[in-house]
Amino acid sequence: MNLSKTVNKSSLFRPRWLSAMLLLAAAPLAAWGQSAPANSTAPTPASYQGSVAAGPATAETISLTLDDAVQRGLRNNLGILLSSTQTANARGERLQELQSLLPAVDGSINEALMQNDLAAQGLRIPHFPTIIGPFGYTDLRVNLSWTLVDLTSLRGYLASRHNFRATELSAEDARQMVILTVGNAYLLVLADQAAVESAQAQVDTAKVSLDQAVASHQAGTAPRLDELRARVDFQSQQQQLIVATNQLAKDRLALARVIGLPLDQKFELADQAPYAAFDQPEIPAEIEKALANRKDRAAAAEQTAAATEQRKAATDERLPTLKATADYGDIGVNVLTSHGTGNAAGTITIPIFKEAQFRGDAKIAQAQLDNARDQQANLDAQIEADIRNALLDIAASQKQVEVARSNVELAREELSEAQQRYAAGVSDNLAGSEAQQSLALANGQYISSLYRHNVAKLNLARSLGVAQNFKEYLGGK
Repeated sequence: MNLSKTVNKSSLFRPRWLSAMLLLAAAPLAAWGQSAPANSTAPTPASYQGSVAAGPATAETISLTLDDAVQRGLRNNLGILLSSTQTANARGERLQELQSLLPAVDGSINEALMQNDLAAQGLRIPHFPTIIGPFGYTDLRVNLSWTLVDLTSLRGYLASRHNFRATELSAEDARQMVILTVGNAYLLVLADQAAVESAQAQVDTAKVSLDQAVASHQAGTAPRLDELRARVDFQSQQQQLIVATNQLAKDRLALARVIGLPLDQKFELADQAPYAAFDQPEIPAEIEKALANRKDRAAAAEQTAAATEQRKAATDERLPTLKATADYGDIGVNVLTSHGTGNAAGTITIPIFKEAQFRGDAKIAQAQLDNARDQQANLDAQIEADIRNALLDIAASQKQVEVARSNVELAREELSEAQQRYAAGVSDNLAGSEAQQSLALANGQYISSLYRHNVAKLNLARSLGVAQNFKEYLGGK
């Protein structure tokens, strides 16, 4: 087993697919049911990897449990904050649509002072003044405007109510995404810590083998080749330790970013990587549970209802509208000599020929409705696929954990026996070098499979819409 193969196996300490999986897991499925406008405040997958720091760093070292990390994420994660902003924006849009159904009342105070030149206007009357004024008046008035019958505006308001409810549900779903993202980041740091500890143990073991090879060579009982081989193994393990330590530092920063800790805040993880066997549930029952619990699915249903109202609104554009206007006030030379005046009018507007606009609006609304329905159907299928994939990953990773744990024990026995044979002088240290690399490989596989097992459980909880019960899933069912 050459050096290049040994270095390549260090990638087992931090599988490269984890970053891509984390990004995909953070994608809010509720957003698949709608196309966000250019000025949308909806969170993106990358939003869940950021946060707003809760405050400055302190001198103390924080002891951070998984539950503490999740609670911090639910307060400070950027995805949560953007979801709240999106909900506030939808609430404002709903109020705007409501105003189109309510009367608009304005008050005005008009104070006028005028002077006219009749000659400039072409009026020249003998023995009549050419300049009239100055004169003025005061007008205090209240104006009312109310569209009494407008089904298009009514449909628009109903659609805005559904959109507002959809954003509320999406905000609840964002909490599920934050729990998944924070749990993933926390478990990744735990895996990195285990990888560093394993790499350090391998370095210590390689140092013992190197010292033994040097002593044997100096005593003349072993060739120079044994010392060179042991030194290469030792330096290879040092390289793996450097890589693992660097990855741990980067993933600790990523965890701090997700939960809103200042990047220079010192913290340590209080929990250990959990492991508990998981009993496979009945898939149909789990799918039914997910369809009832998933907030993004409920949000997609609200978006479909909003698109339905918009489609009806496009049809109602052909109907007449009834609008009432009125004003009442006092007008006179001044307030003391003013008199009450008022006007009232009702207007019925009947569309006669706007066929191109009507048909265009109807086609656009129908396309948006078809899109919402297709996205909702796709989401139902995606939920089922998420559950099945998570259960497959749990079953596979659980077997991998059990096999990897056995491999670690066997590799340790192999290394111990090889070291004893070399110390007794009955073999060279090639067997010990290979046994040490096998142990490093077995440790890496165990750490990786344990991480995948726990992340698969988190993914299942999120797929079922019950990520808030992550402790129950990580602890087994």
